[in-house]
Amino acid sequence: MFTLLSSAHMMQFIQHYGLWGLLTIIMLESMGLPLPGEAMLIGMAVYAGTSHNLTLLSVILVASVAAIIGDNIGFLLGRVIGTRLLQNYGKYIFIDSTRLQIGEYLFLRHGGKIVFFGRFIALLRALAAFLAGANHMPWRTFLLMNALGGVTWASLFGSAAYFFGDKLFSLDSELRLAILCSTILFFICSYYFFRHHEKELAKKAANYKICTSSMKP
Repeated sequence: MFTLLSSAHMMQFIQHYGLWGLLTIIMLESMGLPLPGEAMLIGMAVYAGTSHNLTLLSVILVASVAAIIGDNIGFLLGRVIGTRLLQNYGKYIFIDSTRLQIGEYLFLRHGGKIVFFGRFIALLRALAAFLAGANHMPWRTFLLMNALGGVTWASLFGSAAYFFGDKLFSLDSELRLAILCSTILFFICSYYFFRHHEKELAKKAANYKICTSSMKP
């Protein structure tokens, strides 16, 4: 959520709390809270590259560990209470039993891709782990793809900010606007894709459930 913070406020937070602040913010965001984890990663890497008080490796390691731990806690919360929450309150956000079945089908068939690429998309970064748990994605698959996504995300964004930090902050307002627009565009496209293919997905989800049920002893 880089778009929600100014450079000055972010740098003040980073200088005051250091790597512990980075660990906390990314871990809480990964658990499902709407916090600026990506902004903290970028800011911390820029601070490391300009002040040389921290190494790039330490920033990447802390961000990766925070993402993996936070996502696994979010996954556990989703597994324990997520399904019940969606069943009881999903109707208020237009999620009925058919859409719940579609969600479970998507996470069982494509959960690895959702978890991996969700790490790079604002909002989905905070929700993917919880939804994976709520939709009964196998934990081993989640753990692998979550770790790959977390390490790749931390390495790419951390390295880019470390080596090109000054240029990033000189384009601060433009970058924030670009990230905001791309996020909105992603969710608009996803919404229309889902609405266009909802019946087809519902049929596939029902058939998949029948097939998996018949394979059980």
